[in-house]
Amino acid sequence: MIKCSVIIPAYNEEENIFPLVDTLSKALIPESEYEVVIVDDGSHDKTFELAQLATQTHKFLKVVKHKRNFGKTEAILTGADAASGEYLVVFDADLQYSPSDIPRFVQELDNGADMCVGWKQGKYDKRLVSSIYNNLARKIFGLKVHDINAMKAFRKELLWEIVSLRKDWHRYLVPLAKDKGYVITELKVQLYPRCAGEPKYQSPLRVFVGLFDLLAVGFQIRVMRKPMFYLGLLGFFTMLLGVIVGIIALILRFLGHGFRPLLYLVILSILAGLLIFGFGFVGESVAHLSERLERIEKEIQNKNQK
Repeated sequence: MIKCSVIIPAYNEEENIFPLVDTLSKALIPESEYEVVIVDDGSHDKTFELAQLATQTHKFLKVVKHKRNFGKTEAILTGADAASGEYLVVFDADLQYSPSDIPRFVQELDNGADMCVGWKQGKYDKRLVSSIYNNLARKIFGLKVHDINAMKAFRKELLWEIVSLRKDWHRYLVPLAKDKGYVITELKVQLYPRCAGEPKYQSPLRVFVGLFDLLAVGFQIRVMRKPMFYLGLLGFFTMLLGVIVGIIALILRFLGHGFRPLLYLVILSILAGLLIFGFGFVGESVAHLSERLERIEKEIQNKNQK
């Protein structure tokens, strides 16, 4: 019986396929408890063909393919659909992590954790950016782990519980899992240089995309749980600011020191407060619909599992 499925999203990784599979075959013991699912995410090279060739000598290997590049999040979901294991491990095709760490992560799940995440050790590029990003994540989501974007393992049910995985949101599996109340542990993992090929995430724009996604996930988890509280409170204080500034403007006017920009500030503050307050009502309606959809999706998943 398969205990653990190792999901490997791969995009233009032809040089890494054979070293990857060979290294995995030596690390995953007993082999009968593991399977490896390589998801070719619309590669333009021979990634899919070489992975298919490797299945002839490695029976634990499955290969699935996207017709075009959909991104890592969709590749993980596709791999999870094809996986047979109770546990899932998301592992990079570039061998920057050691396959020998996989059994350690599986042991954490055996010991009762719902998710185990890696804490990168050693020197690597973008360490400063990663440090800032992870510090922000800990502050926003109240996380205790050091790194949310390293290797991770989790129970398969956890992935289906988190139904709102949008593009690139695989990076937020940890805060999304914490929000659902899952038990999360951490293990140190050594980070190695890429085995071969070119890195896929080198654009400086990725920093801004990651930051905006971080704020979007924080908004979903924090604000959309109680939109009227957060937006209503913000709208109320914005309107209150307008009233206070209006009183000050009237006092100054009677004293002969009228200042027209204060009038514009009063109008702006009151209108902005009303709009934000209105967004709170809209947010409540959206949150209610989202909760109903989540319940329906869970019921469908439970029926499918039965």
